[in-house]
Amino acid sequence: MTNGEANMMTAGVQEMSAAARFFGVFTEPSKTFADIARKPGFWAPLIVLIVFSFVSVETLIHKVGMEQIVRHSIEVSGRASTMSPEQMQTAVSQGAKFAGIITPIAGLIGIPILIFIISAIGLLILKVIFGSTTSFKTAFSVTAHAYLPLVLASILAIIVILFGDPANMNPQNLTPTNIGFFLSRQSAGSALYSLATSIDFFSFWVLGLLGIGFSATTGRKVKPKSMFFAFLVLWAIYVLIRAGLSLL
Repeated sequence: MTNGEANMMTAGVQEMSAAARFFGVFTEPSKTFADIARKPGFWAPLIVLIVFSFVSVETLIHKVGMEQIVRHSIEVSGRASTMSPEQMQTAVSQGAKFAGIITPIAGLIGIPILIFIISAIGLLILKVIFGSTTSFKTAFSVTAHAYLPLVLASILAIIVILFGDPANMNPQNLTPTNIGFFLSRQSAGSALYSLATSIDFFSFWVLGLLGIGFSATTGRKVKPKSMFFAFLVLWAIYVLIRAGLSLL
């Protein structure tokens, strides 16, 4: 369905405000994504996602410290067992300096890049599997709104960071929303731990919203369930590849 067709079909329909769309994603996703498909807009959700992502990362750095974050990353990777204490400290110091520069930048551009990639994948699914299409702006708008549950994930992470014990905190997996949170990487093994951390409540929530959103861009000619399972299959392939790479 083209934007022109959508506009003709929705003459006289009152457009939702950016705030209404924000809350509608959580309370009335079908109605909200239908409105987004009629008149795409992505700046509001994109800015909110970037701000909360940036704040959560900066809160983690302030509370835990970049050196501790890097040290934990080296330890769970298994490289620490091959290092002397002096080598470990050198790696931590150098890693903290590099991460101190890259992390804030990644916090600002990571979300837009992710949404760009998922938007392109959604367009590919529509075209190749279902023989449908929409504009990239519409796909980007749908994807940006579908990722709004990550705002709640960021708020939860900030609460854990502020009130948790930094010594017992896993900077790579802060919140108990996935199975991996309750496992030890050392005892479970890298591959199983990677799979367990991927089975996350927010991941499935976003996948569900992507299904509803991209279905709306076709006027529901493609069912939300069909889009959801298409995204789910690709997500499962990605998760399996990541688990395999963790063994290397």
